[in-house]
Amino acid sequence: MAVAPALAGDTANGTIKMESAHDAATTLDRLEAIFKDKGITVFARVDHAAGAKKIGEDMAPTQLLLFGNPKLGTPLMKVNRETGFDLPMKALAWTDDAGKTWLAVTDPAALKSRYGLDDAAPVIEKMSGAVTAMGKKATSKE
Repeated sequence: MAVAPALAGDTANGTIKMESAHDAATTLDRLEAIFKDKGITVFARVDHAAGAKKIGEDMAPTQLLLFGNPKLGTPLMKVNRETGFDLPMKALAWTDDAGKTWLAVTDPAALKSRYGLDDAAPVIEKMSGAVTAMGKKATSKE
């Protein structure tokens, strides 16, 4: 029986946050594979810990994935171009000071209120559900 990852919405900063059963790199590897399987474009991957190392700083594993589906994001940007500040969407995986790994993804619902996208509510709800489900799959033990 699979154990569901801990899920905690973090509405204060517009993310959906969940604990991962994997390290940060593996969590994003799994999420990236899920995205590719679903036809979601992965635009970039940033290793913040590697960047810190280049300047002589230590940082726990922390990686960022930029992803999206232009078929969904473009209509939102046509309503309000400033949505482009938050699109493509982002997923951040990191290891905290206690050794736990976390995944946080952009909560599309936050885009609705931030950019006045009330008319796009059905699309945004679909995006929120999909991002949450894919995050849960990437962070699970299975």
